[in-house]
Amino acid sequence: MEKAVKARLDAIQFAEPQFFKNIAIIPLIASSDGTLKYQTLGEALATQNVLINEVSNAGSVPELMVVNRGKESVLLIDGEELAGAKQNRVLNTSILLKEVCETKIPVSCTEQGRWSYTSKFFSHSGNIMAHKSRSRKTSSVHSYLESSGSYRSDQGEVWANIAELHFKSSTNSPTSAMSDVYKARDEDLRKCDEIFKPVANQIGLLVFIGGKPSGVDLVSRVAAYGKLHQNLVRSYALEALIESGLPSQPSTEGPQSTDPAQFTAQARQFLDEITAAEEHQFPSIGHGTDYRYRSGPTPSRSTPQHISTICGTALVHENEVIHAAFFRLEEPSAATAQGIANVPPYRSRWRRLFQ
Repeated sequence: MEKAVKARLDAIQFAEPQFFKNIAIIPLIASSDGTLKYQTLGEALATQNVLINEVSNAGSVPELMVVNRGKESVLLIDGEELAGAKQNRVLNTSILLKEVCETKIPVSCTEQGRWSYTSKFFSHSGNIMAHKSRSRKTSSVHSYLESSGSYRSDQGEVWANIAELHFKSSTNSPTSAMSDVYKARDEDLRKCDEIFKPVANQIGLLVFIGGKPSGVDLVSRVAAYGKLHQNLVRSYALEALIESGLPSQPSTEGPQSTDPAQFTAQARQFLDEITAAEEHQFPSIGHGTDYRYRSGPTPSRSTPQHISTICGTALVHENEVIHAAFFRLEEPSAATAQGIANVPPYRSRWRRLFQ
């Protein structure tokens, strides 16, 4: 594993776990803060240092144009959702946007039933893609990078995962928008906001769902993490809360155990698995180098792209891990097939636009 990534993971300290229903979160504490300064995407959009729009008036589903007018780099997180223009999108990879530049960025569509302008420029939706959908997208992007050097995703799978979210949560959306699931679950997510508060010197989180480690996100700076904390928590909590209420799932008010030592031991084991994963290196869209991680069977045309045990990414610049995310991959549930069946009949039209 790349030295900077391993050193960051080895130096992580665990704070006391926080619990709500079937979710447990261990705040990750930094032994030292990062030295590279940057704005988060939300900050840059709020100050209009960054403007994001379609690449042309006609648009292109898998890419957008970003203009950074500021003299500071900007961090875009894999899975952050952009709302507006011709349809909502999410980032396919984390990018440390260069200063005073124009950059095409790779994205995936999260609103299948719209292809018309609602605004000239994109705004920040406040959502990060739900973690299972995000993990599968991360795995498919890895496969595209290996086969073609492209940061594309499996767009059909992204749409199917969003359809599954709507199916499981019994929500309807006229445009099959991921953001409508978040809106429908806002009351439950507000409870998570109240319980999962950031702690001093926190730079990340390690999330357990149903007593098992599901994912890790961390950034280089405490201040940047504070801006991202709530959206990251919600990205993990959304599916966990939906699934805790399904008839096929046991309804519990908390994890099977709340013993901090047990969760700490599992967390360290999960990080050890991540450290042992196979690593691949790719040029980043902006500053730095994009490292990709995978363990388990290698995807092929005859096997699902998300069959691996672990997948993850780490964006490294000047020996600092700017952002890293690692996931425990799961096979799609039986609801996925139903979710795909419920996708509105836009597929052929959007496939033509995507190609």
